[in-house]
Amino acid sequence: QVRYFAYHGLCYPRSVLCQRANETSTTEDQCIIVLLKNMDEKKRKASEDSDYEDSLKKAKTSENDDENDARSEQENSSGGKTEKDAEKEEASDSSNSKTNEGDEDEQKKDEGGEEEKDENEKEKEEVNQESEEKNADPEEAVSKKGASRTEPEEKKNAYDELRYCIIQNDNKPDSCVKLIGLKSLFAKQLPKMPRAYIARLVFDRRHKSLAILSDDPQHKGGDEEIVGAICYRGFYEMRFAEIAFCAVNSTHQVKGYGTKLMNLLKRHAVLEGIEYFITYADNYAIGYFKKQGFTKTISMPKGRYSGLIKEYDGGTPMECYIHPSIDFTRIPDMIKSQREFILDRIRLKAKSHQRSYSPLPRDFRPNVEGISRANEAAARAMAIPGVVDAGWTMADLLSSTSGVKDVDRQKNALKSELMRLVKKTEEQQFSWPFQEPVDTTEAHDYLDVIKEPIDLSTIEKRIKKGDYYKEKQMLYRDLMLMVNNCKLYNEDNSVYYDCAVSLEKFLKGLFPS
Repeated sequence: QVRYFAYHGLCYPRSVLCQRANETSTTEDQCIIVLLKNMDEKKRKASEDSDYEDSLKKAKTSENDDENDARSEQENSSGGKTEKDAEKEEASDSSNSKTNEGDEDEQKKDEGGEEEKDENEKEKEEVNQESEEKNADPEEAVSKKGASRTEPEEKKNAYDELRYCIIQNDNKPDSCVKLIGLKSLFAKQLPKMPRAYIARLVFDRRHKSLAILSDDPQHKGGDEEIVGAICYRGFYEMRFAEIAFCAVNSTHQVKGYGTKLMNLLKRHAVLEGIEYFITYADNYAIGYFKKQGFTKTISMPKGRYSGLIKEYDGGTPMECYIHPSIDFTRIPDMIKSQREFILDRIRLKAKSHQRSYSPLPRDFRPNVEGISRANEAAARAMAIPGVVDAGWTMADLLSSTSGVKDVDRQKNALKSELMRLVKKTEEQQFSWPFQEPVDTTEAHDYLDVIKEPIDLSTIEKRIKKGDYYKEKQMLYRDLMLMVNNCKLYNEDNSVYYDCAVSLEKFLKGLFPS
């Protein structure tokens, strides 16, 4: 290993020490002593040289100062001017002043001309802008208006006025006081939770709590200072956190503090690199967590949380994804701006905001003669002023009537029933030859023998389409066509033929006559 020695901010290896010392010694101490001596001598010589150079510089500067003083004295002693010289200087000064005045007048004229030009150019630009605005596309105008709305200074975030903090067991007195307040809050608002269990998790160093604090100075340092809190444990390697407790003081409930707590926690989770929140919610808390964006379907891979969190009896596992680019404390402002943008786009096409209609008279009776009973309601609606102007048609109104809804309900019921029958057929062991269409690259003459090929996947597509099968018997005919095709193409002693016979027996029991 090479050992180093530092001196005056420089670092020297042992080999360099030995070379510079120019000695035959092999120990480091001797090398260091010799090097120090040499460097001290070099420093002393360098300081003497610098002092000598400074003295030379001072001498030169003093000589230059003496020469300048002598020159100034000579100029003062011989420096008297004659009357002719004075008259010449006055004449030259007067001529210079006249020329300067002429120049100033010219400059003023030029400036006046430039100002007039600038005014003319401004007028032209204004006229051009007005013409551009008239000829501009209305969509571009809306986008410019939207841009001008977003340009003004940003609104203050209401969450910035809240007092909140992250509390952890770090052995600080202030943290310990707040942790005791958290324990009291959770024990009071969650009476079914064992107090010992609450204390163990709250004081656990792996758990953190986000708490909103009261502004009242009388509550400072007491249990009432904590308005609400969420206790969680982060698993940072797996990028998720488990919420253990969430509660709001009874005196501050129904004031929106639950939502504020969760939004602040989500914003803080983004800073910690957390992607998901997982919690086990009881029946009373499921509604709250749904409002905060939690779902019962766990999309996070099970390998990330399996074995790390405990499963609770009677609790429903719920999950929430934390988007890293969303500021959850500004969601109301985001929704408001999106609403304004959508309304601006609607106003480009709609005319409802430009024209208003007087209310209908009490004796309003539209003429519905020659219209069937089923279409009377739609005809009355079409007769109302403004409905046609808004873009409604008779077909649109008929589609929303109860009769059409009943037809759609019947279609959906038939569709679900047919899908159930096909799925039940696919589950049978002998249905494997009929799952997909026959591969014609293997059976080259299949299309020559079979004129109407059919299989279960094609039948399923027809059912999903919704308009192909009008009744169950139509599905039965397609399934029997599939069986007969298999019997026709394959030999009697083949496996495919046996599967077709078994499927035929099954279909007769599934579709009783």
